Amino acid sequence: MTRKNTEFELRGVNHLALVCADMQRTVDFYRGVLGMPLIKTIELPMGWGQHFFFDCGGGDALAFFWFPDAPEGVPGVSAPKDLPDRGELLSAVGSMNHVAFDVPPERIEEYRDRLVAKGVDVGVILNHDDSEFGVAPENHDGVFVRSIYFKDPDGVLVEFAAWTRELDSPSDVRHEPRTAADRTVRAAAAAASDADPP
Repeated sequence: MTRKNTEFELRGVNHLALVCADMQRTVDFYRGVLGMPLIKTIELPMGWGQHFFFDCGGGDALAFFWFPDAPEGVPGVSAPKDLPDRGELLSAVGSMNHVAFDVPPERIEEYRDRLVAKGVDVGVILNHDDSEFGVAPENHDGVFVRSIYFKDPDGVLVEFAAWTRELDSPSDVRHEPRTAADRTVRAAAAAASDADPP
């Protein structure tokens, strides 16, 4: 199935820009640990900071700002508190929850082992499917992507994701989108249950 944008000729992600606390530490991780070439560095005018770009494959880039006065991140707000396989996925509206890099499916186990050998705290391999909890204990025909999660030095949640099949089945797009009103109803129900006496 070919999906075509009839409004704009978008050719992928040019770059995703994040904010780090220590640019040297960020270079050490993304270039040194993950092997991404550093392709452009910018010293921002008037002492505003720096902007560095890493090649993350496919003609795309991952970029970081370093601002001398940037506020600290808040786990659970700026990014999830922990890895998804440890029960954490929540982050705030407007946050960047995680960045996922596409990797070959036949190398996901090898890449996990390589990250662990480099001292990175990596979660288990997740087999994402359409089951009740969205994850299967084993890889099977219904798994559409396999992935591993880990964090960078600033707590940015990073994923290596490996598509295992084409997303072209009618069942791949079958859910009605939720609205802001759904969040309000859920928050009101949670507040009411907290107010109920035991």
